[in-house]
Amino acid sequence: METLAVVMEKPEHLSLRRLDLVEATADDIVVDIAWSGISTGTERLLWTGRMPQFPGLGYPLVPGYESVGTVVMAGEASGHRVGESVFVPGSRGFRDARGLFGGAASRLVVAGRRAVTLDAADSGPEGVLMALAATAIHAVQAQGAALPDLIVGHGVLGRLLARVAVALGASPVVWEKNQDRQSGAAGYTVLDPDADSRRDYPTIYDVSGDESLIDLLISRLAPGGELVLAGFYERPIKFDFAPAFMREARIRIAAEWREADLDLTRRLIASGRLSLDGLITHTQPACNAEAAYRTAFSDARCLKMILDWRAHP
Repeated sequence: METLAVVMEKPEHLSLRRLDLVEATADDIVVDIAWSGISTGTERLLWTGRMPQFPGLGYPLVPGYESVGTVVMAGEASGHRVGESVFVPGSRGFRDARGLFGGAASRLVVAGRRAVTLDAADSGPEGVLMALAATAIHAVQAQGAALPDLIVGHGVLGRLLARVAVALGASPVVWEKNQDRQSGAAGYTVLDPDADSRRDYPTIYDVSGDESLIDLLISRLAPGGELVLAGFYERPIKFDFAPAFMREARIRIAAEWREADLDLTRRLIASGRLSLDGLITHTQPACNAEAAYRTAFSDARCLKMILDWRAHP
């Protein structure tokens, strides 16, 4: 089998070309992808060549870890059946390119245990947002975690984190300097950080990925407050010790979602308490992948870019 895939040949050089797929085993499924999302965090780092060393990192590579499609072949031990709609967090099933993270392709060979069955209501293009929503939920569901009082960044992850917080009973403030991203709040407040003088936030969640903000954010914590790093940072994290010491600040790192987080995401969506509406702002056919990636990484009005693979078997 083969697939049509987005391939980052080297930093800032992208192609759309055919790749051979590995042979599916009894534990695998083959998925025809309908939509895949472009991450403006990790995929931007892959695009620019600034991605920190990661297992499997190297070029050429197939990016993407937010894909939705239909199972067209199911191994007897895969736990899935033909015709299911599934969310796929990537694949390593390519013979002549690395799969990091391997979801941006028209057809994928995926271990059945990694694919998540979707209900009909989740199987449209908004389904690609399930992983980001679950990532936001994972950040607030850690043992002893408090809901955010301040969220830094109003991109798609910041909006999802704010929506999750509202769904769970909080009313956070969100910082966003870019005027193109300040609209769209529902149940929370968006401020330019220069307009906010508060210095007693009990819990701050940073999703900006900007390590230069750490000292500023520590200065805005209440004594004993917690700073949660929920973005992805390309450079080492460092901070001035004395201000953190005087506040007895706590710093926590939030990692990627787990299956339980995805289950809660689906329950919140099904109950109407969490909406994914309005977060996909741009869609391009997969044949326009290079232009789509450039828009996703350069246009602040683009919250989420989706590639449509349905015309590309």
